[in-house]
Amino acid sequence: MKKNMMKTLAITGLTILAMGALAGCGSQNAETKAADTTTTAAAANDTTAAGSTAGTEAAKGDLKGSISMVGSTSMEKFATALGEVFMEKYPSVTVQTEFVGSGAGIEAVGNGSADIGNSSRNLKDEEKAKGINENIVAIDGIAVVTDSKNAAENLTKDQLINIYNGTTNNWKDLGGADQPIVVIGRESGSGTRTAFEELLKLENKCKYSNELDSTGAVMAKVASTPGAIGYVSLDVLDDTVKTLKLENTDPTPENIKAGSYFLSRPFVMATKGEISAQNENVKALFDFIYSDEGKELVKSVGLIPAN
Repeated sequence: MKKNMMKTLAITGLTILAMGALAGCGSQNAETKAADTTTTAAAANDTTAAGSTAGTEAAKGDLKGSISMVGSTSMEKFATALGEVFMEKYPSVTVQTEFVGSGAGIEAVGNGSADIGNSSRNLKDEEKAKGINENIVAIDGIAVVTDSKNAAENLTKDQLINIYNGTTNNWKDLGGADQPIVVIGRESGSGTRTAFEELLKLENKCKYSNELDSTGAVMAKVASTPGAIGYVSLDVLDDTVKTLKLENTDPTPENIKAGSYFLSRPFVMATKGEISAQNENVKALFDFIYSDEGKELVKSVGLIPAN
């Protein structure tokens, strides 16, 4: 009897030890599973965060639609280059440009028919009063040009004023040949004309032989007309015309930035309201213009960055 009891106790002990071992093994599996779950959750969080970042980056490049710019012919070179580069960055955005003069551009943005009104002059107080915002994107110089055979080299500010108000009408008084001066200018409403006349205090005082409706037309007329003089945006200069010094100073970006060349004006991309109130496409365009890459574009077309 005692022997049977001892055998029973031994079997019971072994059973308890086996159950304990199994319990211990089960506990270890639970801990491993918990650790695996934690690791999986952390990985999932990392994946979600990465996906969120990727989504944000994708959203930046996910612009679609169009941007319409209307206005200054003097800004054609800059606006065209800007549109081309921006569309390369955002292939789903179309930048539409129309060059009809600063006044027309400001009117277009004011009445909502354009997103941006390009103006080669500062906005007037009455334009600002209509809620139009002046966003200066570059500084331009106004170059004074004559036909390539003209012997004159330099004009003082007073001499330039006297040419355009009709007081001086022959190049022989200015270091040139005995030849009539043919005074070329832009049409009424042109930002270049407005800036030129304001800088020289010649508003409504100029005596023009021809008033032309684009920068290109002024260049072509001056190039083909002996004794002609005209004013154009700095960035369109080429060897078809002769560029005159003013007060012995060449119209270069360096001289304009230094303040030694007196004929300079802003390039404005006007919006109805602040930039922050515009649609995503327009806001992205201004972000680009004011970026380092945008500043390099401004310089590449012969202009000075605004900031």
